[in-house]
Amino acid sequence: MSDPNAITAVEAPSLQPAGPRGRRGKSSDKPRSLAGDAWIDLRRNKIFWVSVVLVAVILLMAAWPTLFTSADPRACTLANQHGGATGTAYFGYDFQGCDVFAKTVYGARNSIIVGIMSTLLAGVIGLFFGLAAGYFGGWVDAVLSRGVDIMLGIPFLLGAIVLSNRLVTEKSDGVLAVTLTLGLLTWTSAARVMRSAVIASKNQDYVAAGRMLGATPYRLMARHILPNSIASFIVVLTILLGTNIASEATLSFLGVGLKNDAISWGISISEASPYARVATEPLVWPSIFLAATVLAFIMLGDAIRDAFDPKLR
Repeated sequence: MSDPNAITAVEAPSLQPAGPRGRRGKSSDKPRSLAGDAWIDLRRNKIFWVSVVLVAVILLMAAWPTLFTSADPRACTLANQHGGATGTAYFGYDFQGCDVFAKTVYGARNSIIVGIMSTLLAGVIGLFFGLAAGYFGGWVDAVLSRGVDIMLGIPFLLGAIVLSNRLVTEKSDGVLAVTLTLGLLTWTSAARVMRSAVIASKNQDYVAAGRMLGATPYRLMARHILPNSIASFIVVLTILLGTNIASEATLSFLGVGLKNDAISWGISISEASPYARVATEPLVWPSIFLAATVLAFIMLGDAIRDAFDPKLR
């Protein structure tokens, strides 16, 4: 007859989980967060990587234009007027004899600065309005929502022209004026998205638990509601960044944006338009760079939105 103690000694090791995956607390099936799932989807998205590369190149161009060209965009020679491409001027020369490639590279800086700063301003305003309206509700929501509706009723282009004309001065380059103009007129979509996200989050169990434990409304908004509502808000701001860059170029093209000696894609397009039949390069290349920049930020925002939307998985 076999010894029961011997059987136990032999069979006991086989009952232990084998390998590092079976150790207690080392399970490979750990639940992932929403950001973790989104990052897995983004890594597989080709559009995301294409937009990231484009955005990185544009940001590098805006920060260090000397890496792309050694020419001075303000050094113009009338003898080179509407000249073709050369070994140093890859895009030829404009009607003033300026290097089109250099002006295009240096034009990225003002466009990116205005786009980022105006988007941050719009984000701060939209965050305040959306968070307050969504959490408090009642008359606070009614008042703030009517304020958003009033802003949406203002024609954007007309309001931007009027406000920019009032803010810009003769001696300034218009960067601050255009930044304030776009920031004050483009926060409504961010506010609406944040309000919807806050309304969906404030009714969750973790918010009710925090309220029962005595957390103040401001602590609930900062520690619980905002982190769980920020994803869609960031997506809107990413898309808005591309829109603001295009809006700055539009205002500069119309003569109410950047002025004086400022270098901008919108100004370059405006200056080259009357001579489009004589030389197309000064008009085409700034337009291509502007379109690529706007498209890159919009594609990046769309990719992030798809990754954070559970319905699209």
